[in-house]
Amino acid sequence: MSRRFDVAVLGLGAMGSAALYQLAKRGAAVVGLDRFAPPHALGSSHGETRITRQAVGEGSDYVPFVTASHRIWRALEAETGETLLNACGALVMAPGHGVSSHHGKPDFVGRSIAAAEGAGIAHAVLDGAEVARRFPQFLNLAGDEKAYYEPGGGYVFPERCLAAQLRGAAASEAEIRTGCAVADLRQDGDGIRIETADGPILADRAVVAAGAWTAPLLGSPFDRLLTVRRQLLHWYALADDTAYGPDAPVFIWMYGTTDTDYLYGFPPMPGDRSIKVATEQYSTATTADGVERRVDPSESDAMYRLRVENRLAGATPEVVRAAACVYTVTPDRGFIIDRHPGMDRVLVVSACSGHGFKHSAGIGEAVAAELAGGAGRVDLAPFALARFG
Repeated sequence: MSRRFDVAVLGLGAMGSAALYQLAKRGAAVVGLDRFAPPHALGSSHGETRITRQAVGEGSDYVPFVTASHRIWRALEAETGETLLNACGALVMAPGHGVSSHHGKPDFVGRSIAAAEGAGIAHAVLDGAEVARRFPQFLNLAGDEKAYYEPGGGYVFPERCLAAQLRGAAASEAEIRTGCAVADLRQDGDGIRIETADGPILADRAVVAAGAWTAPLLGSPFDRLLTVRRQLLHWYALADDTAYGPDAPVFIWMYGTTDTDYLYGFPPMPGDRSIKVATEQYSTATTADGVERRVDPSESDAMYRLRVENRLAGATPEVVRAAACVYTVTPDRGFIIDRHPGMDRVLVVSACSGHGFKHSAGIGEAVAAELAGGAGRVDLAPFALARFG
């Protein structure tokens, strides 16, 4: 008779690898399944770096996740000797006039400041003149900017974080099956039956963290709530990197009032004379398997002309590298972390609407606490399906 697991985790990207790691650490008999071999470049957990900051404009409900993530990544660094988090600082700025929006939230800078004040997170509020003085990499500032600066923010290395948690899960006796596509799952009596090409897998409970593949797997109501959006990442050569000193922060620069009037980016990696930048788009939908993964040179050219040129010191139109990834987005651009409405033994941890990686390690801990009990419980009510009706 095949082994029956306490928990099966479907999808081993940011959320799934974190959940598997935390469940295994607690002693649960767990199996992790992924159709690919993570870390890979086919979902939402790649691209070398991801911004992290503890006070987030999406709202204070997210703060417990990201603060836990920083703690977990630092602990993993101590255990492995690997660098996972670079606290180079994070700058979020918007026009001082009008109300700018990001991830569907108005006054994103003001919300970030409020979250920091409420949680006691070290930060500074800067005006345009102070930004220009401290951070010469930003060109042609209007002068009336309002900015939030968090010295403990910065970036994480997503592929390293994911791999470290999978190694930790395996060391705690989790079973990991890659190249294992899930065809179906259903609640069968007091457990879950998962159908794969290699045969069925039985578990008491399941965590579905399948990202862009969640809706095709689960169907209703996720097929009407989750939309997959193609996003692009661009690395441009720097003709001059002197403006990017050791204190150069990651940044989110909302120079207009809508989600399309903005770019975000990272300081050059050590020894690398290029700068990674991106924006977001919410107008064109795609699918996990049908997304165009090639970045056409014209797309990088347009990004440079519309958003990078005359804004970032030293950046040239020469494209060093470009990549595509996907966001899986809910109607309110928030997270879903909730029981499946038709299968109470299935916890769905998707989607994260393009701002999930910084929260992922903490979400894994919260999922483990929710399923196994004990320390680390977080109020998951703000992420419930019920808010969509």
